Amino acid sequence: MSHGKHAGVGTPRPLGEGRVELGRAEKGVRERVGERVAALAPRLREVARFLKEHPELGHEEYEAQRLLCSHLEEDGFRVERGLAGLPTSFRAQYPPGGGGRPRIAFLAEYDALPEIGHGCGHNLIAAMSLGAALALRDEVARDHGTVLVLGSPAEETTGGKIAMCEAGVFDDLDAAMLVHPGWRTAVGGSSLASHPVEIEFFGRAAHAAAAPEKGINALDAMLLTFQAVHALRPRLDPGVRLPGIILNGGTAPNVVPDYTRARFSLRAPDARYLEETVVPAVLDCARGAARATGCRLEWRFYEPLFLDMKENPVLARLFAQHMRDLGYEVEELPPTARGGSTDVGNVSYRVPALQPSVAIGNPPPPGHTREFAEATLSETALRAMLDACTALALTGARLLHEPALVQEAWQAWHQAVCKQGVDSR
Repeated sequence: MSHGKHAGVGTPRPLGEGRVELGRAEKGVRERVGERVAALAPRLREVARFLKEHPELGHEEYEAQRLLCSHLEEDGFRVERGLAGLPTSFRAQYPPGGGGRPRIAFLAEYDALPEIGHGCGHNLIAAMSLGAALALRDEVARDHGTVLVLGSPAEETTGGKIAMCEAGVFDDLDAAMLVHPGWRTAVGGSSLASHPVEIEFFGRAAHAAAAPEKGINALDAMLLTFQAVHALRPRLDPGVRLPGIILNGGTAPNVVPDYTRARFSLRAPDARYLEETVVPAVLDCARGAARATGCRLEWRFYEPLFLDMKENPVLARLFAQHMRDLGYEVEELPPTARGGSTDVGNVSYRVPALQPSVAIGNPPPPGHTREFAEATLSETALRAMLDACTALALTGARLLHEPALVQEAWQAWHQAVCKQGVDSR
């Protein structure tokens, strides 16, 4: 199967002439950015609090969009809403007309989880990206370059960044960054590629006691599929994940089920392996079950393809350096360290991307829980939010002032994406 359109940028961009190298000025940049984040702290804390107390599900984040855009417009950013056919997405840019290269984007996520709220800490992600952009605005005014905030809905479900990638929203950038709250402060690692599939079997109903031979049992087909998928595991890559649930299994025990429906969350460390090996193998299991029982099979992907994350080592190195300067111990994870799945992975196939994590407790509660949502407003979490915001803004400032770093980031991107044999267009 095809990966689809993975990337829109194939070569480093010209960055202009006359840029000031940091050198002796680095201390001044750090002081300016640090002072700016400190001045923004009350606003950022309030953003984190408001989003946590007013959680909105994916594609319903109208209050979050309104709040973030109002802060950006107040500070002179030009804001466009409704990108890529997503009403709650947005793009904010400073200078309003564009200031040249490099073009550095901070990614805002702001959807919540059903019944849990911000159990993934998206209220903190939105506040950090907002704060980094507002802090970097003054550095842009001193130099060439453009700073953006890209608001991306529905990270927890359909992956708003995937639609935005397909619409070309990320194609003219030189870096895309966010920081994710979690249980450790770390850079590196990756995510699992994900392409969930829904399977349906259609059989024929009959009286399960009086005339079972007249029926075609769709539940039998589904149970055979689950057994076959389970038998797949030993011959697939150890990093593959194949959890599934049956959503419809029949209506009554004395009726031969004529319809069943299940969903499988198919994940693998590599998108190509997922599409070319894992998905076909699972569908072959379903086809075999259909043949064995006489059922008709239908299937579809119920979410888009989430690509594995290619965190840029140059951006990761810069962020880690600034977090250490702020007193944090930063783990450097190997590429084999995998978390869940994220639509930032799709972004990383198009542009140098960064998604480190920052610990919000010692220890923080497990993610995707109400306890984690509550922890996002602890003083420890809010302090970590402001520090990570500072490090994120300083990473952007380094890219603005040192064009060689941007070129280095693009070279690392080519090593990770293009030389892997993945179609980058």
